[in-house]
Amino acid sequence: MTGRFEAQRARGAAHSAPGRRVPRRRSTARPRMLFADRAGRIYDHPELEMAGAGGGDPMPVPAADLLVLPRGSDLFTLPGRAPIGIDPQTGEPVVYEGEGGAPVDAVAAFLAPAHTLTLAPAYAARGGAPALPLFAYSAAGFLEGEFVATGFRVDPDIRQDPWRFDARRLRKQVATRVARDPENRLVRQLERCALEYNCRAAQNYFIGRHEAPLPTSVTCNALCVGCISLQPDGSFKASHERLGRAPTPAEVAEVALEHIARVPEAVVSFGQGCEGEPLLNASLLLESIRLIRAATPAGTINLNSNASKPEVVAALAAAGLDSMRVSLNSARPEIYAPYYRPQKYDFGDVVASMQVMKRARRFLSINYLVFPGLSDTEEELAALVDLLALTDLDLVQMRNLNIDPEVYRAALPAGSLHPGFGIRRLVERLRDRFPHLRFGYFNPSKERYGAFRSESAPALFG
Repeated sequence: MTGRFEAQRARGAAHSAPGRRVPRRRSTARPRMLFADRAGRIYDHPELEMAGAGGGDPMPVPAADLLVLPRGSDLFTLPGRAPIGIDPQTGEPVVYEGEGGAPVDAVAAFLAPAHTLTLAPAYAARGGAPALPLFAYSAAGFLEGEFVATGFRVDPDIRQDPWRFDARRLRKQVATRVARDPENRLVRQLERCALEYNCRAAQNYFIGRHEAPLPTSVTCNALCVGCISLQPDGSFKASHERLGRAPTPAEVAEVALEHIARVPEAVVSFGQGCEGEPLLNASLLLESIRLIRAATPAGTINLNSNASKPEVVAALAAAGLDSMRVSLNSARPEIYAPYYRPQKYDFGDVVASMQVMKRARRFLSINYLVFPGLSDTEEELAALVDLLALTDLDLVQMRNLNIDPEVYRAALPAGSLHPGFGIRRLVERLRDRFPHLRFGYFNPSKERYGAFRSESAPALFG
């Protein structure tokens, strides 16, 4: 339980199955709707079929969208929300309120890292339903003895697969590193992220592999509706506290150089969930990059950012920044602004920063926050195509937007959400238009940049 109003983490969630596609031989079988009692016990309905939400009315789930619940995923009950299933005789959605006066709640899946969801859960909110905490909610069901969800694995990289983290060993590794330099503020922040917030990136730093985070900023120039580190109005709780005190450039360089020295194809990244916007701390980033690059040309220095300050991005690129990932919920300004609520910048600044990086011949990706019924619409596809043409993007990271679906719908202009053509189809259509565009979930090292342009993009769907 992480907040005042919570989705209940369901008892008996299955974690043993890998995130594989449901075999085609099962195409005639239909997954059953899940529901939960007030004790958090999950049941599959004997008759009603699984439904999903994609911007319109609840709908049957296409067989192509089903995958066995990936290992490391969770099931959640959704308080104050009655599940909706599909009547197999009529094909119509049905609100299920339980039997004998015992109320039941809807169930959703939170997919393991590297997976992109394709449909949201179908439910009917009751009066007074609490706001859900900041997770990404996928439709979930039960099929032939296994929990299933809607989505696909978008990145084969195993860097955040949950079963690769040994909690007992990790605590020892964290304690050893902190004891070596207990005064380094960045190390102490990463200690909290690794142990209290269960941040996989911070954990990988202490383990000594993949990508290490470099949080630096205590403030932000956006008031994102789904900000995971600050929710000032108290309608729902942030996932964790924001960084309280910035490290020094020397502390940042110490952590980065240590990671680069011991990890092949190391990546170090400014811009984490536990901080604000790093571009607001330009002098700290510039000096940190200069210290790192004065010591070594090795390692990939990455920036995760809202890309609000093109002039700062240009300076960072000149100093040695290798790549930038820009966070976007939409390629349309009228959808972007109500979610990010930018302060003293606009979508034009974001595009300009992206163009600055490409003019500097740096690697550019977007952290595309996927939401069914918005991301997979013709309007959004057209805007994405225009953005790709303007910026020559290398990679689209297909991330799931962590937010209560109703909170998001309420924040957007009326009519923004409507039935889409499918998240999988979005990938296919973008790939048809831009054959070398890659899709993934993580920041690649610069040793792998060449493959993004010299080879055709690999298939995602088997």
